[in-house]
Amino acid sequence: MISLEELMKTGQLASGTTTLAVKAEDAVIMATESQATAGYLIATKNAQKLFKISDHVGATISGGVADCQYIIDQARALARLKHIETGKESTLKYITNVIRNLLFQGRSFFLSMMLVAGYDVGEKAFKIYGVDLIGSLFEEEDYLSFGSGSTYALGVLEAGYQKGMSTDEVVELAKRAVTAAKERDIASGSKIQLAVISKDGYNQVL
Repeated sequence: MISLEELMKTGQLASGTTTLAVKAEDAVIMATESQATAGYLIATKNAQKLFKISDHVGATISGGVADCQYIIDQARALARLKHIETGKESTLKYITNVIRNLLFQGRSFFLSMMLVAGYDVGEKAFKIYGVDLIGSLFEEEDYLSFGSGSTYALGVLEAGYQKGMSTDEVVELAKRAVTAAKERDIASGSKIQLAVISKDGYNQVL
């Protein structure tokens, strides 16, 4: 019998999931949930799907756990190396392009779709990017959601989002969006993970 740990190492454990990023007036809020599935099995209710990449950049994952963990580790290492080389924090745009290049070079070898968001210290602006499994990169102005539960989350975001919302308002909206997905998407569930990224840095709230 293959163990959960072995499934994670081989990449056979896939996360049907709900991930999202939403802009507030002075921050970006990223949220997801913590259930990972292997076919019809709820393999774990404590999967980490929200990651700090640098002081002002976060990422969410959907896809094969092992693939996503590898991309996260590489992005963190290359962002840190760039910081050491230049003496300056890596920009959000640089980190996103690192992730894009890794996935493009893999060309569907990596089963990984990621949201990368936060405060770009180079452009002095809050940004939300999506990167798919073949390295396609696109930027969204207000919010974005990936994963099997994204249809339900986007419905809540489209109904409730307004430009200029406060951080607290967007945090509550993000919670409602993830909760709606957990109610209807069988692959999404368990606890909410949520981070607020402002000019002051990355702060994981849940």
